[in-house]
Amino acid sequence: MMISHLNLGVALAVAVAAVAPAAQAGLSSPDGRLVVSVRVAQGGVTYAVARDGKPVLLPSALGLSLEGADFTQGLVLAGLTAAKPVSDKYQMAVGKRRSISYAANEQVYTLRNAQKQTMEVAFRVSNDGVAFRYLVAEPSLPLKKFTGESTSFAFAKSAQAWLQPMSVAQTGWKNTNPSYEEHYQMAIPVGTPSRMKAGWVFPALFKTGDTWVALTEANMDGSFHASRLQADSSNGVYRIGGPAEPEVFTGGALLAESTGTLATPWRVLAIGSLPTLVNSTLGTDLAAPAAHRAASAPALPQPGHASWSWALLKDDHTVYDVQKKFIDYAADMKWDYTLIDADWDRKIGYEKVQELAAYAAAKNVGVLVWYNSSGAWNQTEYSPKGKLLTREARRAEFERLQAMGVKGVKVDFFAGDGKSMIAYYIDILKDAADYGLLVNFHGATLPRGWSRTYPNLMTAEAIKGLEFTTFTQGDQDAVVRHMSMLPFTRNLFDPMDFTPMVFADIPNIKRATRNGFELAESVLLLSGIQHFAEVPEGMATVPPYVKAFLQDLPRSWDDSRFVAGFPGKFAVIARKAGNAWYVAGINSEDTDKTLDLDLSFLGKRTGMLLTDGAGQREFTQSAFAAGKASKITIKPHGGFVAVFK
Repeated sequence: MMISHLNLGVALAVAVAAVAPAAQAGLSSPDGRLVVSVRVAQGGVTYAVARDGKPVLLPSALGLSLEGADFTQGLVLAGLTAAKPVSDKYQMAVGKRRSISYAANEQVYTLRNAQKQTMEVAFRVSNDGVAFRYLVAEPSLPLKKFTGESTSFAFAKSAQAWLQPMSVAQTGWKNTNPSYEEHYQMAIPVGTPSRMKAGWVFPALFKTGDTWVALTEANMDGSFHASRLQADSSNGVYRIGGPAEPEVFTGGALLAESTGTLATPWRVLAIGSLPTLVNSTLGTDLAAPAAHRAASAPALPQPGHASWSWALLKDDHTVYDVQKKFIDYAADMKWDYTLIDADWDRKIGYEKVQELAAYAAAKNVGVLVWYNSSGAWNQTEYSPKGKLLTREARRAEFERLQAMGVKGVKVDFFAGDGKSMIAYYIDILKDAADYGLLVNFHGATLPRGWSRTYPNLMTAEAIKGLEFTTFTQGDQDAVVRHMSMLPFTRNLFDPMDFTPMVFADIPNIKRATRNGFELAESVLLLSGIQHFAEVPEGMATVPPYVKAFLQDLPRSWDDSRFVAGFPGKFAVIARKAGNAWYVAGINSEDTDKTLDLDLSFLGKRTGMLLTDGAGQREFTQSAFAAGKASKITIKPHGGFVAVFK
């Protein structure tokens, strides 16, 4: 619903723009705490953001370059709409809360260049951030071909950043980069260049004064390429960057182009205190509503938990007998799915997987299967490969899976962020939905709000996940701090398939975390399908109350709220399902951390606390009272879950 109202201040700004060489106007959030100021002066356009009257984002550039149209210089303000409130309400099957309300104020600037061509810039300001996008409907350009974007984000030189480098296309194992699988650099001075020339990924986290800012983008419909931040950020000015030449579907387009209106994704800045950021839903607020499905379309599978052999056992165990054992394991844990990974078509075969799907269905377990997305863009050999490349072949394969009783697909090894590759992701989501299949993307880009638009997208990797911690001791040691980055960055808006939780041993690796830390991951990390890495033998080592907790763990959440934390150091988050609250926390530092948690929102409930025992692999269970200052001590590299029912 959208409601407009007369704004005399805006009307005055338009009048001033008609006679003055520069125009500046302010658009405020509904609560008045955030203000965006846009200035057109000397042919250029900048915007700035203030919170409670203090600068957050310094004057930063706006502008697009198209083939045959330059909207970066020589611009004048040709029009300015009255500020109007916009609002939205929607439901999410996967995410930090089920029922979401969005409210913002919107204003649209029309800019004209020296050739009399026009471009619009739409701004929205909500209580938790700012978003803007460009729209070009210029009739003199029948084909609107993107060539560049001058958008920047300028921070004070005293600001700090928490950023993940963007891996360079066609590097890594079998040329599978980029796949958003690097460790974050934490609390670095703004202006620090990326160690990888491809730049930095979204979301990007900053702290300036007492204000936090998370940058990302949303509303990717397949008509535009995905973006990132450029590697060079001299003087604290970060600029939008684009994909590299190889990041395309074979023969497909790299950059955006349109014969209609060229619309960029929303550039999103979540802004406020750390609780404001962690509680924000801007990444889906700015995404398109759920795509319409015909009444005759098959029902979509629901969120759930899954057993998965490959995490610890790797390739040799993708065989019939082991997968049958993992179906039994899922049934015993009351989990919803079992994922059968790469090469299932060669090591098990379609007919035998159909047998496994029927066996699983009798135990109320669904079977998921792996696919290789790739054509010519990398050197991977895992199969099934090449079966999703055309619409005809893809739909035939999905129809076959539906007939086999398979519930979903994990699709791996994408080429990056070019326009044609983004369109490929969306084509997979649409076709899978037509056959009632859920989707999990791996070796993939950041989803950027897709879980709202395409509810069958349960999760996506786009993170240096648990599998890396099974390859090298260095990645295992780094995961302790890496994990306490994720609620503030990668998992801030989008579901993430980290594939968490090991209680026993990892082959040839010394685990760096305590069992309480591992258990807390089951609540802290948001994923529509939580693929648990632990195998049956490891699960057999935990006390009955831990097993019971994991059997009853909710599949999705009605609400979430930040309790305490700091990126890279510790995180405590509460999540609600029905009438129960689950509070989970981890300590990534090397000493005990004692916290007074404000759990007053729980009333006077007493819950059950599951946390670390004396040894690295031990648990304890005790009563835990909610209150204004509920004291808890978390062991080094440890964690806890407290359940209030």
